[in-house]
Amino acid sequence: MQIRVGYELLYDCPQPTPMLLTLNLHFTRASDIVIPDHIMTQPAVPITVYRDGFGNWCSRIVAPQGRLRISTDALINDDGLTDPIDITAQQHAVEDLPADTLVFLLGSRYCETDRLTEIAWALFGSTPLGWARVQAICDFVHNHISFGYQHARATKTALEVFNERVGVCRDFTHLAIAFCRCMNIPARYCTGYLGDIGVPFSPNPMDFSAWLEAYLGGRWHTFDPRNNIPRIGHLLIAQGRDATDVPLTNVFGPNTLSGFKVWTDEVKN
Repeated sequence: MQIRVGYELLYDCPQPTPMLLTLNLHFTRASDIVIPDHIMTQPAVPITVYRDGFGNWCSRIVAPQGRLRISTDALINDDGLTDPIDITAQQHAVEDLPADTLVFLLGSRYCETDRLTEIAWALFGSTPLGWARVQAICDFVHNHISFGYQHARATKTALEVFNERVGVCRDFTHLAIAFCRCMNIPARYCTGYLGDIGVPFSPNPMDFSAWLEAYLGGRWHTFDPRNNIPRIGHLLIAQGRDATDVPLTNVFGPNTLSGFKVWTDEVKN
């Protein structure tokens, strides 16, 4: 299967404004890329690239005064399979976890483990360890929260999501991550593309998506509490502790996002 992905972002800046962009497909998908997702700007501006502390590809630009268009249009190969399920994946004792997973056990900006631990143990303390526990968390979050773009708020934390019971995919993900960490399961935030492949078409505008990966049985596994079914075409852009680490754009000055389009479409032969 091939999937066409891309975006068009329009920014209006009243003055030259530095920006950080986390918009490239993750390096683990590099061998699958058919048409590269080069970042294009109009007007053209210099772009420098770097890897952040989590290994994500990031870019730096200075947006000129006025309107800036940031876009890409890429093609990627995908196996066309749904996210794998491994119900036998075991939970590790904390003392046995690899050192590089430990940061994903800790509280973070949007995942307040210190304020959710008692709730988490009351909800999930009697669930089986391992895959079944993470799935129980995702089931709860999926059923506890009502989805709606009107409920999006950049400052909303996992505890606020739990209390308000409404949100968007990043909110589902933050709450599930926080619960996993409270139950001593490393969990990290993922952002990327997810289209309506293999599921009924949604009339909602396409957007970037958020999901999580939990560390079980010696590897990371994909879970998606927003959709809560294995899906085709989770195309990773970046990973981090929570949305703080992987904003698609980080703008250092006054700006208006005046246009936003994302596409993720299966290419029919």
